[in-house]
Amino acid sequence: MHQKPHLPTKDCAVCGRPFAWRRKWAKDWDQVRYCSQRCRRQRRRGV
Repeated sequence: MHQKPHLPTKDCAVCGRPFAWRRKWAKDWDQVRYCSQRCRRQRRRGV
């Protein structure tokens, strides 16, 4: 089984859960703030 302990992580700005780096975020990892599309949508509502 492939483990990914070496990947950088961040905490989501909305739910506060930690999430790990993904290849699709490689170019803009510094700007990524949300763990999912659901959290991105909820940021506008002011949860």
